Amino acid sequence: MDLQLLVGLGNPGARYADTRHNVGFMVLERLARAEGAGFRNQPRLHGLLAETGQGEKRLRLLMPQTFMNDSGRSIRAALDWFRLDPSQMLVLVDDMDLPLGRLRLRAAGGAGGHNGLRSTITHLGSETFARLRIGIGAPADNPVERRARTVSHVLGRFSATDRPVLEQVLGEVEAGIDLIRRLGLERAANRLNSFKADPSPS
Repeated sequence: MDLQLLVGLGNPGARYADTRHNVGFMVLERLARAEGAGFRNQPRLHGLLAETGQGEKRLRLLMPQTFMNDSGRSIRAALDWFRLDPSQMLVLVDDMDLPLGRLRLRAAGGAGGHNGLRSTITHLGSETFARLRIGIGAPADNPVERRARTVSHVLGRFSATDRPVLEQVLGEVEAGIDLIRRLGLERAANRLNSFKADPSPS
């Protein structure tokens, strides 16, 4: 996979920082920190952009600032501006249907009830783009209670007990992105989709 654009989905502003819905942003911030790269506002892309590496190793990190429900507008603008194909992009997104500590890498697929993915599919006119779903767990098993608590759950912050697991997840995603670039999506999926964080690391 010729991965050149990494998109983390989330909501802009301090109010939403470190919330479960912003786990895609957290990954990009971690990658940028590791490379000593900084994010800059890019109005034409409706987002914040950082770049790591050079030449063939260059990777663009995009955090849309449109709010989750309109993420696709920023993604479409970035693909057009850099003249990239959706096959050169990976979208990082939270997933309530996966427990915290689990990951799911797919080359294509529907929105699965996620507004950020729905907006992306609408703006691209296609479901064929790679996405890495990062489990954040559900607020309840009961469907009625789950619906009632969804907004407060996704816009809530990870608890202190969740943090060690979250750190493992972020580290695995970082390693997985490197694997995608070196060995391709399928090989990376074999590792990422079987990953399970240790709930009680020493």
